[in-house]
Amino acid sequence: MSNAVPHALDPATAEEYLAGREIMAAAGLLADPVSFAYYGLEEPPKDEVLAGGADRVPADRRLRAFLINLKNGESTDVVVSLGRRSVVSARTVDTAAEGQLPIVDSEYHLVEEIVHADPGWQEAMARRGLTDMSKIRICPITAGAYRAPAEDDERRMVRVLGFLQAREHDLAWAHPIDGVTAHVDLIEKKVLRVIDEFSLPVPAESGDYDDPVVRGPERTTLRPIEITQPEGPSFTVEGNLLRWQDWSLRVGFDAREGLTLHQIELAGRPVIYRASVPEMVVPYGDPRFRYWQAYFDTGEYLVGKWVNSLELGCDCLGEITYLDAVICGETGEPAVVRNAICIHEEDFGILWKHTDIFNGSAQSRRQRRLVVSFFTTVGNYDYGFYWYFYLDGTIECEIKMTGIVFTAGHPGGDHPYSTEVAPGLGAPVHQHLFSARLDMSVDGLANAVDEVDVTGLPIGPDNPYGNAIVQRVTRLTSESVGARSGDSSRGRVWRVLSSSAVNRFGKPTAFTLYPEPQPALLADPSSPIATRAGFATRALWVTRYDPAQRYPAGDFVNQSPGGGLPAYTAADRDIDGQDIVLWHTFGPTHFVRLEDWPVMPVTRTGFMLKPTGFFDRNPTLDVPAPGGHCHPDSSSG
Repeated sequence: MSNAVPHALDPATAEEYLAGREIMAAAGLLADPVSFAYYGLEEPPKDEVLAGGADRVPADRRLRAFLINLKNGESTDVVVSLGRRSVVSARTVDTAAEGQLPIVDSEYHLVEEIVHADPGWQEAMARRGLTDMSKIRICPITAGAYRAPAEDDERRMVRVLGFLQAREHDLAWAHPIDGVTAHVDLIEKKVLRVIDEFSLPVPAESGDYDDPVVRGPERTTLRPIEITQPEGPSFTVEGNLLRWQDWSLRVGFDAREGLTLHQIELAGRPVIYRASVPEMVVPYGDPRFRYWQAYFDTGEYLVGKWVNSLELGCDCLGEITYLDAVICGETGEPAVVRNAICIHEEDFGILWKHTDIFNGSAQSRRQRRLVVSFFTTVGNYDYGFYWYFYLDGTIECEIKMTGIVFTAGHPGGDHPYSTEVAPGLGAPVHQHLFSARLDMSVDGLANAVDEVDVTGLPIGPDNPYGNAIVQRVTRLTSESVGARSGDSSRGRVWRVLSSSAVNRFGKPTAFTLYPEPQPALLADPSSPIATRAGFATRALWVTRYDPAQRYPAGDFVNQSPGGGLPAYTAADRDIDGQDIVLWHTFGPTHFVRLEDWPVMPVTRTGFMLKPTGFFDRNPTLDVPAPGGHCHPDSSSG
């Protein structure tokens, strides 16, 4: 994913990662046992990038690394300059006050050895009739921050659950060993305590969906569907610059955020400077034994790090262009993930259609969209991140969630916090709450946000029959009022307006954010998870642009006491007609269905951005008729 002369926003290349590693080593920052918990491009500030103009002069290429000493826990936030071949900054992270660095690969493997060898764990397993540790899968889960006991929050630790995998191809998630957990200190490399609260029988029914006995005979009635573009795709890719119809954008990738999109323009006009989904939290709603179960899959686990290598015909269908991703493990040495990003076009049904009763015109046009996507596997869940760009100027972000629901033992009967999906097997209720960061630039950097509600009016002198419908528009003027809740009963949307450009009627050009009608974080506002995931308590936040504010839950999320957006907005900066960033929380609350087991069909969530007075009329009047695809005789196909 590199060019001969990289653009300032191009992802770092393997050669650049190696060069940055050499700089850190020469500075004495990589002495054993130091590992990389994160390594990625430190994007230059927006003004530096835009100052390059059409020549796209690269700003100083810099890399950022989170380094951890696995012996004493010392954590360092490092920035290096590749152009100057020097360390720009190396700051020791106050882990107690700020949070721990993400878990690194070797720690996952180490936890299994530690737990299997612990006498307390062995005794807890023996009480359940389990003595062969080789058949017990260990699931280390980030610990959160609960101040009970207080010293735990000062340790680098995980909480461990167990699953039985009696045979090589068993689906371990089908056989949870419930009621027991181990708390492991990753620096001292020991089990702090084993908590054995109750014992439920290990569910016995197989969940191996590859087993013909479980899945049944494969259906034979599906006939092939082939998608072809005999003249090739309508888009072009030059390095990381993607152009399609009136759209242009730069495609990036980061080990933490995954897919990043930059300098999104429509008809040569700026719309979004940078778009990504830089955080997600999955809080579970069972208040008993697993009250602490909540994952920040981006900040704690790095969703981009686990990107899949996609396969034509399986993951992507049609005329596909792939981009590779460069990911670094804990040694800081790069590895190339082939076909990490999929780019293609899709037919999307009717764009517009009308048969006129007066002039006899009968016209149809087909909608089409450009798709930029990747898939990642984080533990039991698989997530597809899709960005769609439509002919009519719509931008859509969609997350596809599939994989295996997290399981627990089920006590039987009516249990309000869990669904029994197999005999004795439960799947607790949980939420998937994503945060999209949209650095807006609608016709320029100076933008404002209006909250728009719809309402009916009561009968009165100006509305004698009570049928009036109006919009209630509220300008969001400062960060303190820019933290907003959704309200589907009012059809609430948020409109991002240019402060300099107007359409032919003198109104500001704009794009409108359309959210889904889903609740935000349902945990009590005073709960530990609400403190750590403050971003998820609101559907929208609006902040002034600050290049240091990239992550909605803060830079260091693992065991963080809290931070991110609530801290960013404490300054209460002016956001009316300024360089602003929208942060949108979206995602479903998942009461698991029986149909979600043993592997979950895709569930979709997302949002849309639609041009609103950005154009002076329908921008797709010039889309040609389908031509040879139209057949008046339906029997001819």
